[in-house]
Amino acid sequence: MSITVAAITFGIIFLAELPDKTALASLVLGTRYRASYVFTGIAAAFAVQAALAIAAGSLLALLPHRWVEAVVGLLFLGGAAMLLLQKDEEEEEGAVKTPKSTGFWRVAGTGFVMVLIAEFGDLTQIATANLAAKYSDPLSVFLGSWLALCAVAGIAIVGGQKLMKHVPLRVITKVAAAVMAVMAVVSLFGAIAG
Repeated sequence: MSITVAAITFGIIFLAELPDKTALASLVLGTRYRASYVFTGIAAAFAVQAALAIAAGSLLALLPHRWVEAVVGLLFLGGAAMLLLQKDEEEEEGAVKTPKSTGFWRVAGTGFVMVLIAEFGDLTQIATANLAAKYSDPLSVFLGSWLALCAVAGIAIVGGQKLMKHVPLRVITKVAAAVMAVMAVVSLFGAIAG
């Protein structure tokens, strides 16, 4: 295991993941559900994604990108619709929203599935595969990649929690739904246009 390879991987993946769709998904989930539940699901999905990237190496670039874009687009469209159609509930100031019907496994599972599918064939997964091939040090690349992905998700989740203290939840929800709708259109356009 090389600390240098892990650090290089961390830096590259961290910067590539910052503007990514999963950072937005983490932020949105972090505003709506208990942060620890969301982070657990997302971190598990990132572990699977990093492991797949390491195992598959450069073969990930050969996946049918159109299908991945279509699924991601539909997921974001569904997420935007769910945000807009969700019934507003009064909450105590600063309280974390945890719906009665949604416990740890449901929230963590939602985060896991959303990130697992959205990140499949993503730039950071391909970059991880390329770094694994370049350095021939799968453990260091896995660790650097996974920690970078988790760091970005953690920042987004905590940011979502802090944002909720200063901006009404309904405003955050409408803005997030609009951004998700735009991302859905971009992804679906990418799937159709190729």
